[in-house]
Amino acid sequence: MDLALRRARIAVTITFIINGFSAGSFVARIPDFKRILDISNATLGLSLLFISAGVFLALKPAGKYSAKYGSQPIIFFSTIALALSYLLLGALFSLTWFWITLFIFGFVLAAQDVSMNAHAVVVEQRAGRRLMSVFHAMFSVGTLFGGILGGIFSQIEITPLTQGSSLALLYIVAALLVRPLFLPASADTHHFGDEKRAKHPPIFAILGLFGLFAALSEGAAGDWGGVLARETFGASPFISTLPYIVFCTAMIIGRLSGDYLAHRFGASKVIAAGGVIAGTGLSAGLVIGGIPAIMVAWFLLGIGLSVVIPLMFSAAGTIALTRYSGVIAPSEAVAKVSGVSYFGFVIGPPLIGFIADAFELRWTLMLLAGLSYLLILASRYARVA
Repeated sequence: MDLALRRARIAVTITFIINGFSAGSFVARIPDFKRILDISNATLGLSLLFISAGVFLALKPAGKYSAKYGSQPIIFFSTIALALSYLLLGALFSLTWFWITLFIFGFVLAAQDVSMNAHAVVVEQRAGRRLMSVFHAMFSVGTLFGGILGGIFSQIEITPLTQGSSLALLYIVAALLVRPLFLPASADTHHFGDEKRAKHPPIFAILGLFGLFAALSEGAAGDWGGVLARETFGASPFISTLPYIVFCTAMIIGRLSGDYLAHRFGASKVIAAGGVIAGTGLSAGLVIGGIPAIMVAWFLLGIGLSVVIPLMFSAAGTIALTRYSGVIAPSEAVAKVSGVSYFGFVIGPPLIGFIADAFELRWTLMLLAGLSYLLILASRYARVA
């Protein structure tokens, strides 16, 4: 790997960490947002939908403009916008202000997400080696440490505005420092002209669908593991946080080793094995029951799911470059896959909650095991990754 690619790899890694850190530190302050605004659980749930709206509305333009102008400038300006949105979000002037800033926060977070994944595809392709899983591992690391820092700030009563101001300054400095390290915008600029392009091939929607299975399971497992531990198995408040921590740790371990395993055994075999590990581990843990079994189940679920979305993104970028050049840019392919996949994070937690009202939560979570087994079918589509 030459110097330019090594520098770009560092820049992409930092951007993934920032993206994950933003998400993690935000989630850690949600109870404080609720307390400061004095809103109900239902209003908070409604408020968080504004983030989802921002995310989904950002995906298509982020992919389009990353293709038109290159991912490098989109990464830079979205990082600056993310810093400003974090600052505005911390102000909490009113509920309406909260909704508007949540929408902006979701929009710029998704724009950064699409553009950084598009740049990661180019770095991976030019390096001739697998890097996507490690990049996504850095997102998971950022999420974990962002959550820890946000929790500490909450504990010592640092206001969201102070936190937002500090992180905004940090992000702006980081954006300015890493900007020269990225590959030039011309590295992934795609000019399609004014003529009407062919319809995007369905393969990208299929990749997104399997990514959705993983995202749905990932989101539901993160949100409902603690509830299962506390309400079904009588865990203490501290112990009930451990399933999510174990799950996050497993995701990091899996993603750090994912590129090596995919290179050694092939992406299709890794995804298929991950589906079996996740499905079998979760179903066995739920049947056996008890806190130790749940901890093992959530660890195996995290290991199994960890590589799916990174390899789907990598496959999307590779297919766009090699099979559909001139029809769809890699950044647009990534946006299309992520648009379908990330819907799982939105619908997963409430879907499990709705079904659990009719059936016991413990057995409702078996649905995630079934979705994990379906990932075996996804392996054939990821062979090019």
